[in-house]
Amino acid sequence: MDLNAEVDQLVHQTQTWIPLILQYGSRLLLALLTLAIGWWVINRLSARLGKLVGLRHSDAALQGFIATLANIVLKILLMVSVASMIGIETTSFVAAIGAAGLAIGLALQGSLANFAGGVLILLFRPFRIGDWIEAQGVSGTVDSIQIFHTVLRTGDNKTVIVPNGSLSNGIITNYNRQPTRQVVFNVGVDYDADLQKAREVLLDLAKDPRVLPDPAPAAVVSELGDSSITVSLRVWVKTPDYWSLMFMLNEQTRDRLRAEGIDIPFPQRVIRVVQEAPAQ
Repeated sequence: MDLNAEVDQLVHQTQTWIPLILQYGSRLLLALLTLAIGWWVINRLSARLGKLVGLRHSDAALQGFIATLANIVLKILLMVSVASMIGIETTSFVAAIGAAGLAIGLALQGSLANFAGGVLILLFRPFRIGDWIEAQGVSGTVDSIQIFHTVLRTGDNKTVIVPNGSLSNGIITNYNRQPTRQVVFNVGVDYDADLQKAREVLLDLAKDPRVLPDPAPAAVVSELGDSSITVSLRVWVKTPDYWSLMFMLNEQTRDRLRAEGIDIPFPQRVIRVVQEAPAQ
């Protein structure tokens, strides 16, 4: 009797557990299979996404960032889906992820602002490596663009690190973005000078191979100052030739004007002293 009772109890337990094992075992097997296939697909998609971004001639930093970000987000979604397939309640899990993200965001809000700024710079590309820019009170050549900051090299070979948050929200002057630049060279001449002769001297200096013929060079009287008349030479050059032409004009203008008898006056101020008559 005892043996038969034990057999009956074992058969009853087997009948109870086998459906549960089949039910949850199939779920677990399907979840593991989904996890393995999904993990492989996500890795392939992330690599393909990086290559697609690279086809648009984007920066290497942007390619790696987008591929990594897409990989992480898709894998988090995959893990949540697999957990729900097993039967785990994902509502609290998603809430925990949201709370953790909020806490991290509040603790690292400054760094996240720089991170967002880096993403915007890499996406919209207001400047590129090698450009000379002016921003946040500093100017220099862009050495590298990182996710959190941009490295500039000044004209005297100093390294300046500018946070991307302030850089993306401020005014950026890119001196290399356009292929040509206008050189505006102002020189003050004496009020007694021959203005036509002064204009001819400046236009003669503009007969330089670096000066572009279109738009044509122009020399105009731009201002009547306190002690001099400002004559302005305006020419267009290719961007790499800007400073070399400006230095040449600074060097040769004085001698050429002096040879034509035209003086460049220094600032002057006339002071009148009025003496009051003594009281009677």
